[in-house]
Amino acid sequence: MTTETAIDRARLSECLDFELKAFVEANPKSKALYERAQKSLVGGVPMPWMMRWAGGFPVFAKIAIGARIIDVDDHTYIDFCLGDSGAMPGHDPEPVVRAITAQEQTGITTMLPTENAAWVGEELQRRFGLDRWMFTLTATDANRAALRICRQLTGRPKVLVYSYSYHGSVDESFAVAGADGSTVSRAGNVGPPVDPAVTTTAIEFNDLEALEKALATEEIACVLAEPAMTNMGIVLPDEGYHEALRELTRKYGTLLIIDETHTFSAGAGGCTKAWNLEPDLFTIGKAIGSGVPAGALGLTGEVTERLFQQAEADYEDTGGVGGTLAGNALSMAAVRATLSEVLTEEAFEYTIPLATRFTEGVQAVIGEHDLPWSVTQLGARAEYRFEPVPSRNGTDAHRVCDADLERYMHIHALNRGVLITPFHNMALMSPSTTEADVDRHTEVFRHAVLDLLA
Repeated sequence: MTTETAIDRARLSECLDFELKAFVEANPKSKALYERAQKSLVGGVPMPWMMRWAGGFPVFAKIAIGARIIDVDDHTYIDFCLGDSGAMPGHDPEPVVRAITAQEQTGITTMLPTENAAWVGEELQRRFGLDRWMFTLTATDANRAALRICRQLTGRPKVLVYSYSYHGSVDESFAVAGADGSTVSRAGNVGPPVDPAVTTTAIEFNDLEALEKALATEEIACVLAEPAMTNMGIVLPDEGYHEALRELTRKYGTLLIIDETHTFSAGAGGCTKAWNLEPDLFTIGKAIGSGVPAGALGLTGEVTERLFQQAEADYEDTGGVGGTLAGNALSMAAVRATLSEVLTEEAFEYTIPLATRFTEGVQAVIGEHDLPWSVTQLGARAEYRFEPVPSRNGTDAHRVCDADLERYMHIHALNRGVLITPFHNMALMSPSTTEADVDRHTEVFRHAVLDLLA
C-alpha cells in the first residue's frame, strides 16, 4: 500500500487550500513583516531555508521561552522544532541565561582561553570518550576542520559520505550515489567548487558491500557518518553495521568521523556512548550551547599525536582550521552551563520517555486508520514518515517524500498551535516539554488525519 493509494489527492489539495487560507487570515502581522522584509532580505527572511515554512511565509517570533514560541500575532505554539536541535535544552534554560548574562559583563570574545574551555574539554572527554578537543562556532566548521585533518594525516584525497546525509553545509557532503553507483552532485547543489566526484565517494547507508568496495581503493581519507541518518527522516543502522564500519575503516587505514549534531538526542553521550562507537574524530554542535553558536571537534590521542607530527601543517594560522571567534568566552560559558546543568543524564531520563509517548501516540493514529505510514524514535527525537516500513538508506527515504502531504500536516499543526521541524516531520523533546504537550500533538495529528480521510 502506498501513500498515493491511501490518500485521495483531490481531498488533500482541498484540505491544504483550506489550511493555507486560514493561516494567512490568522497571521496578518507576520505577513506584513514578511512583505516588508522582501525589500531588504533575500527571500524576505534572514536565511533562504526559512522560506520553507509551510504557510508560504514564516510566522515571526516575538518570544521564545521553555518549549513555547509566541509570534507577533500573539499565537502561542508548543515547539517540537526547537531550532532543529539548537534549542534542545529549551529556549531559556535558567542556568544558561545566568551564565550568558554574567559572561557578557566580563568579556564576550578575547582570543584567549578561559577556565570554562578547560572544563568543557574535560566534560566532552568524559561523555564521548575522545582524548582531545578543539572548538568551532558550528558543527559545519568542525566537520570542515575534521576533513582537512584527515586528508592531511592520510595523504588521501577523498571523503566517503552517505547519500542524503546531513553534515551542515560541508561541500563534500552534497553528493549522492547515482543509479549506476557513481558519485553525483545532489540535486539543487549550489555552485559546487568542483564536481563532487573529485572529492567524494557517496554510497548508500547500511550497504556493507559498497562500503568495502569504496574503502578498498585506498583513496578514502575518512568516512564522515551520522550514527543514524537524520536528513530524510530517521534512518537507523542495521544491527552490526557500526561494528562492521569500524572494522573496515581500520582494515583499509581510513579514519572515521562521527557527527552527532542531531543524534545527540540519543542520550547524554549521544549514540557514541549508547552504542559503544569508537570514532577517530567526533563532531557536534547546535544543542551543546543552547543555541549560542558553538561546535566541537574531538580527536583520539593517536590522531592528536599524528597531527602534531605533521611539521609542515600550519594548524595555528594558514591551515584553514579554526576561526577568530571559535572557542570565545561567551560560547564556552554557554556550553559549560548547558552540559553541567541542563542536558544532563537526568534530563534525558525525562525527555526520552516523552519521545516514546509521542511515538506511541502517532503510531496509534496510524494503526487506527490503517495508514501506510511509520514512526521512528532516536532517544528524545521522533519522526513520522509516509512509508509503511522505515527506509534503510537515504535514497529510498528521499524517494518516498510527499511534499504536499508533508506541507498539509505541518500547516494543519501550525494552525492549531503545534510547531514541528519544517523540513520533515521531526519532533524533539526538551526538559521544558510536558506529557500534555505530547498529547496535544497526538490530538492534532489525529484531527489532521480525520480531516484528510473525511
